[in-house]
Amino acid sequence: MPYVTADDGAQIFYKDWGSGGTPVLFSHGWPLNADAWEAAALFLAEHGHRAIAHDRRGHGRSSQTWHGNEMDTYADDLACLINHLDLRDLTLVGHSTGGGEVVRYLGRHGSARVARAVLVGAVPPLMVRTDDNPDGLPIETFDAIRAGEATNRSQLYRDLADGPFFGHNRKQDVPQGFRDAFWLQSMACGHRAAYECIAAFSATDFRSDLAKIDRPVLVIHGDDDQIVPFEVGGKRSAALIDGAVLKVYEGSGHALPDTDRDRLHADLLAFIGA
Repeated sequence: MPYVTADDGAQIFYKDWGSGGTPVLFSHGWPLNADAWEAAALFLAEHGHRAIAHDRRGHGRSSQTWHGNEMDTYADDLACLINHLDLRDLTLVGHSTGGGEVVRYLGRHGSARVARAVLVGAVPPLMVRTDDNPDGLPIETFDAIRAGEATNRSQLYRDLADGPFFGHNRKQDVPQGFRDAFWLQSMACGHRAAYECIAAFSATDFRSDLAKIDRPVLVIHGDDDQIVPFEVGGKRSAALIDGAVLKVYEGSGHALPDTDRDRLHADLLAFIGA
């Protein structure tokens, strides 16, 4: 299995599918791994693109490091992978926490190798409510997730899968297989990594990173997202990125790579080829 070695020696697992074509690199949500993007990666690889997806440190098959479970290190790991594969004219696609990883990479490492980016149900600009972010979610929301992670994380993941992550509590037609895959991937995440990543996705302020983006950006968000509400995430990010295109999936929730596959794949293909 292919790995790249990060600056601190951590081993970052990645998949590299397809041959030739425009490279597309997928960043996954919490507490999942590269498998969450398999359907989109397969679709784009079959349509002539090179599709790459990695397991964030602490997640899946990558090293479960004690340190580095925060956005700066996630972005640096992403830079190691991009440089290792010498990717250019690159499309970055990030879902949820992965969208934060993409935005922090662009803010921290620049866009010399990047042609465009897609944010899908992404956590920027800032999820938690603060004095200068009054429309964010209360800290108690994330404290409850931390408590679930600390006391019975297996049950936490089942509750998320059967409830707000897929919107199964509102749409009773979300397949069991999607929910089982979420639980399986989540349990492969290291306990410390999963716990610390809650702060990374909720309390990292991406506003200055968004202001630095100088490449075309497509923002996709469901207007019934119960994890990253549209008003907190996609709507505000699109307003802060110069020239961003916003696509709202009406009635859709957070897990768009699964629940809205056909539409998302078509939108990705069209945006990459534009």
